[in-house]
Amino acid sequence: MENPKPHFLQRTDGPMVAYCRYQPVDTKHPAVLFLGGFRSDMQGSKALYLDQACRAREQPFVRFDYRGHGLSGGDFKQGTIGLWLKDALDILDQLTAGPVVLVGSSMGGWIGLLLARCRPARICGFIGVAAAPDFTRGIWDERMSAEDRKIMQQQGFIQVPNHYGAEPYVITQSLIEDGARHYILETPPLIGGQIHLVQGMKDEDVVWRTASRLQAALEQAGNPSVQVHFVEEGNHRLSRPDDLVLIDRLVQGYKL
Repeated sequence: MENPKPHFLQRTDGPMVAYCRYQPVDTKHPAVLFLGGFRSDMQGSKALYLDQACRAREQPFVRFDYRGHGLSGGDFKQGTIGLWLKDALDILDQLTAGPVVLVGSSMGGWIGLLLARCRPARICGFIGVAAAPDFTRGIWDERMSAEDRKIMQQQGFIQVPNHYGAEPYVITQSLIEDGARHYILETPPLIGGQIHLVQGMKDEDVVWRTASRLQAALEQAGNPSVQVHFVEEGNHRLSRPDDLVLIDRLVQGYKL
């Protein structure tokens, strides 16, 4: 299937956001909104696989690029959790209708939980794929040395190694500070439907205990059905054929 041509959501209060949307005339399925990860884009394996799978069964589907990512406008270094949440809210509000299942990959899991807190009546399910809620806290508390913090205070950012490419990740002071205003693990949302967490046991970026901690937090908040699916050989990307089949099988479990 040919990769659909992207469109652009023009806004007066932010840069344009690139997206791809499939909206059948009639459907028996809830819409699916895919939320990508930090420095990822809507051309990733999971986004494309779910796009094609949803089209094949006539299920509404939207994927997009946060500002500073992929084809969207804006400067990545100026991005924050709050601003990327604003992008996701605009996509949800303007490009979807009815009940929505959120599929959040890595940072997208954090954004998805924030979305569910902002729009509880719209969200009928949540699938976190190597979900990384509050990951900026882990960077500040566990990964940054005293020297790193000194450099950040001096220049406003640090660079950290990127395991998936030659270009290092840029972590800004504004990202860390804004992230602290959006921590979700201590106050997770109530979600009106099944919650699935897919977690690779060989994930070096988001350790498997994160999924267990998120499960416990969601259950303590009153969510009645939270299932964790540990993938024994899975890494952070969870993009092998079997991983993709598992994620889509979970998507198919949601009904109108």
